[in-house]
Amino acid sequence: MPILTVPKPLREKLGDEATDALVDLINQANGQVKGDVLTFVEEKFERRLSEEVAKLDVKISQEGAKLDGRISRLEVSITEVKADLIRWMFIFWVGQLGAILGILFAFFRR
Repeated sequence: MPILTVPKPLREKLGDEATDALVDLINQANGQVKGDVLTFVEEKFERRLSEEVAKLDVKISQEGAKLDGRISRLEVSITEVKADLIRWMFIFWVGQLGAILGILFAFFRR
């Protein structure tokens, strides 16, 4: 808190008691103004913080929805690859069975 100095002519006119009372009054008013400013700044900060949190919640929800869509497409793609792989495995097994049967027929014909 800054120290207030009362000019000498004013102190002489008011007297010591009145000057001290005036200084106390100014200090109280200054403290009250500081408290009011602090309260205002706190309220403004809280309001701004809640607005930013709300914006972040919206962005997170949007990104979550995008991620859900990507995961769904990935699951479909994996399912398609699995089906394709099973089909090629079956073709390979049929080919192997044909080759083994061909070798066995050729071997037992002799």
